[in-house]
Amino acid sequence: MIRGYIVLALALVANACATSSMPVHAPPGIAAELAPSGTLRAAINFGNPILASKDPATGEARGVSVDLSRELSRQLGVPLALVTYDAAGKVTDNATTGAWDIAFVAIDPKRAVDMEYTTPYVLIEGAFVVPQGSPIRVNDDVDRAGVRVVAAKGSAYDLYLARELKHATIVNVATSQEVVPAMAAQGMEAGAGVKQQLEASARTTPGVRVLDGRFMVIQQAMATPKGRPAGARYLAAFVEEMKASGFVDAALRRHGIDGAAVAPPAAR
Repeated sequence: MIRGYIVLALALVANACATSSMPVHAPPGIAAELAPSGTLRAAINFGNPILASKDPATGEARGVSVDLSRELSRQLGVPLALVTYDAAGKVTDNATTGAWDIAFVAIDPKRAVDMEYTTPYVLIEGAFVVPQGSPIRVNDDVDRAGVRVVAAKGSAYDLYLARELKHATIVNVATSQEVVPAMAAQGMEAGAGVKQQLEASARTTPGVRVLDGRFMVIQQAMATPKGRPAGARYLAAFVEEMKASGFVDAALRRHGIDGAAVAPPAAR
């Protein structure tokens, strides 16, 4: 069945490319399942600048997740409403509340209890930041007794490190934007986050440096709450369509995003 939706989605894209005036529409019933209120409510996380940010001039939401939301709403033939958050953990906390219909979150087994994931559409890196004079030189040095790692509560890297760290201690802050300032102000030994965001914070926070390499690859996917099986299958096909057509790559380049790669096609 999933393969059937993927084949249908790719066929629709090919047809749309051949006849640009013909819009792509979802099969009957999909809109009712993915957007039961009649409006597609998309959870947009401003805490990850690779996915979304606010236009400095207009304050409007922009980014690859916003572009994907708009395209999906077009295919479903329903209006779009953006439900904005400042942290991924807050998005996932609302998975069972009916606050949103689709979300853009990193794949993690703990989150899969309440959500149906697609395959990833973007891959990004999780990295560590440390004080400039720290004896920590490489990623493996972080997991030592006495090392406190600042991480945004409920983020993909927080969940990952909670499973993987054996000796270091995690100290949570509310949002990813707080990681570097909290580490510097409170004299913590390390911080964890999306590498691009840590590098941006390091440029404006004296006395810190980002470690080379990465400690994890964060697989960013689309998701919908449990209990929408046909919608979840269509969403999976939609993501594959957006990767194969070049939509995701074009969105990343349009918004000037570095440090992220389009995820490979799903295995067949």
